[in-house]
Amino acid sequence: MKDILFSLHGNELLANEINKIITVETGLISIRQFPDKETYIRIDSDVKGKRVIIVCTLNNPDEKLLPLFFLAKTAKDIGATSVCLIAPYLSYMRQDTRFKAGEGITSVYFASWISSFVDELITIDPHLHRRNSLSEIYSVPTKVIQAAPYISKWIKENVTNPIIIGPDSESEQWVAEVATKAGAPHLVLNKVRHGDRHVEVSLPDINKLKNYTPVLVDDIVSTARTMIEAVKHIHAQAGIASVCICTHAIFADTAYNELLNAGVDKIVSCNTIFHSSNGINLAETIAKEIKN
Repeated sequence: MKDILFSLHGNELLANEINKIITVETGLISIRQFPDKETYIRIDSDVKGKRVIIVCTLNNPDEKLLPLFFLAKTAKDIGATSVCLIAPYLSYMRQDTRFKAGEGITSVYFASWISSFVDELITIDPHLHRRNSLSEIYSVPTKVIQAAPYISKWIKENVTNPIIIGPDSESEQWVAEVATKAGAPHLVLNKVRHGDRHVEVSLPDINKLKNYTPVLVDDIVSTARTMIEAVKHIHAQAGIASVCICTHAIFADTAYNELLNAGVDKIVSCNTIFHSSNGINLAETIAKEIKN
């Protein structure tokens, strides 16, 4: 069975990087909006009997989901054998329980919907908070790629005497893995979150930073409040500039500039979401999973 690779708008760069490695047919599509804002889609390539691979990272998901749904459904309707979704960033993982009466458990609803129109899902470091695996909510086969080895490799090659610092106690296992592969010690922050944009942080022992370069790592940076407060705290207490690394660079609103202005030495992200901070390329590991 042949593969054909499609990329939705904003995913072309990553799709091109993947195609350099595995050299599959590039699918052509036409997507636009009617004057009433409804989505029009046409597949301009032959997909009959082929596995359709769609690259669509799901930050800002609400504007991407209908084009993704229509593309997958159209492909199956005109003869595609199966649809594989490459979603380097997988959205709607936060609301995994009912925190307050009347709330929707949107991670479950989202997973059910995605599972209804794709046949397999490949993603990177999904935010599994109160769940052990994606299979608890997704009914299609899923593959999770771990970014930790690639983050560790970047740290080893680019940071002198690093000490890896995680955002909270829940991140310790992931942070420890990054640190072990980077051959570096690690710490985690004491964090109290009072809201989406109000976070208090402290380090258990600021003296442990002596003679090290602090490297703050997190899977997702959205408002960046945790990293901003940590950078300020480290700079105030130890007079050291930090390196900040994340898998998924969401950087909502002015978060990126605020983090820059907090006094960081460097901000680096994986290319799961297109951003100027992208410095860790995961195309090769995605391509390997497609081949597998």
